[in-house]
Amino acid sequence: ISSGWYPGWSYTESPASDLSWSKYTHMAFAFATTTSDPSVLSLDDSGGGDALTSFVSAAKENNVSALLSVGGWSGSVYFSPAMEKSNRATFVQTIVGLADKYDLDGVDFDWEYPNSDGAGNQKSSSDARNFLAFLKDLRATDTGSKLILSASVAITPFNGADGEPMSDVSDFADVLDYVQIMAYDIFTTSSATVGPNAPFQDECAASDDQVGSVVSASDVWVDAGFPASQILLGVPSYGYAFVVSEEDAYNADGLLAEYPSFDASATPGGASDDDGYYDFSGMIKDALLDEAGEVMSNVSYRFDNCSHTPYIYDSKTSTMVSFDDAKSFAVKGSYIVDKGLKGFAMWETVSDYNDILLDSIRASLG
Repeated sequence: ISSGWYPGWSYTESPASDLSWSKYTHMAFAFATTTSDPSVLSLDDSGGGDALTSFVSAAKENNVSALLSVGGWSGSVYFSPAMEKSNRATFVQTIVGLADKYDLDGVDFDWEYPNSDGAGNQKSSSDARNFLAFLKDLRATDTGSKLILSASVAITPFNGADGEPMSDVSDFADVLDYVQIMAYDIFTTSSATVGPNAPFQDECAASDDQVGSVVSASDVWVDAGFPASQILLGVPSYGYAFVVSEEDAYNADGLLAEYPSFDASATPGGASDDDGYYDFSGMIKDALLDEAGEVMSNVSYRFDNCSHTPYIYDSKTSTMVSFDDAKSFAVKGSYIVDKGLKGFAMWETVSDYNDILLDSIRASLG
């Protein structure tokens, strides 16, 4: 599967018709957000029904499976009560109604996170159990039996009743077609130091910096009973920018430091970054990278052979960026093949530039 999320809020400046549909097999529209009423999901922050209608139309014209992603970082507030037994049947019908109304091929549940903190989401010790019961009930409906059902998941399995990652999620594999492991946001502007946004591996890093990677995430999901053949690897078309002094930016050997301290009170100066969130195309627009996605001559570059991800540093603006480029996407694509994963999902599809990242990972899949 070659998949990605289309951000509905980009509907006006980046219409779905402009996507490179021939290079995808599946695509999810982000997001329908949960509300306090389990009979209502909102598209208000994502271009509304017109944006979703045009997305589905474009997907079907190109024989790509059209999914609706429900939730997201800020849209998962009311998942927990919607999944409770008293609301479950209503929420099932809400999903069925949207699927029928918009002629969806599938639904992706991006619940951030069951029995775990996200952006103000409600949580309960029963979340994982209720989620499974909900998925079974949805599958039992006529519409639900035909839908592709997926879940966008953290780098560890869903938290169980004890608040710890479940050791057995095999029952979820029976009702979900696949999960998409969001193997990014490992180090962000909220972290204590700079670090890789989406490390391929981290066992070669210092113990304090081993906080999750592509390899550890896929291993822990498989070990918990979710088959590799039902896992998509989530890959990011963005990175994070940090204000780092020139003194801290380099190691003694002259290479860029992998985990330097940064000034959390300062906002990076790039015109295209959003409070440190820097999409790949924005790095090209801001002349940190050239139009081929290669580093500009006045910018320092390091490909970290531990995380297998790149860093750049612009001394003029004291900006360091941890991100993914064509080289790191190729590493991840090769791993998908070697591990027997089902494919990839890119967050998100409009932040690439001339398909540099997309073409790299597709080529590495063979």
